[in-house]
Amino acid sequence: MKRREFINWVGLGFLASSLPVALAACSAETTTTASSTSGGATQNWQKVGTVAELDKTGQLLVPDSPVGAVLVVGTSKAAQNLIAVNPTCTHKGCTVEWKTDKNKFVCPCHDAEFALDGKVQKSPAEKPLRTYLTKIESGSIFVTTT
Repeated sequence: MKRREFINWVGLGFLASSLPVALAACSAETTTTASSTSGGATQNWQKVGTVAELDKTGQLLVPDSPVGAVLVVGTSKAAQNLIAVNPTCTHKGCTVEWKTDKNKFVCPCHDAEFALDGKVQKSPAEKPLRTYLTKIESGSIFVTTT
């Protein structure tokens, strides 16, 4: 085997062995803080805040949680009625706001409106907001994708 062929084989072997590392580095990172099983499926719950933070104003905005942006609405006294959505408007990407008096999410940029379940009630948005399941454990608020 000539030296040039040997170097080519070594280089190819190096590239092939680096591929799994490169793929792992490019994959999405998730941090599991709690998990539960429901119907045989495992759910990855992510902590987004505390009950104290939520109860201050009745809403908790977390722009950079492990599952993405999350807006939780409600209080710990009515934990079964907590609502959690991705607050990024599906029209142009503005952050929607919770309007207690209207009982809906409203986009301040173009006045799109969304129901409690994230469905569009008023255009210009056409796609619903992403929603999350919520739970409270040990004074912390957790969400998981639906």
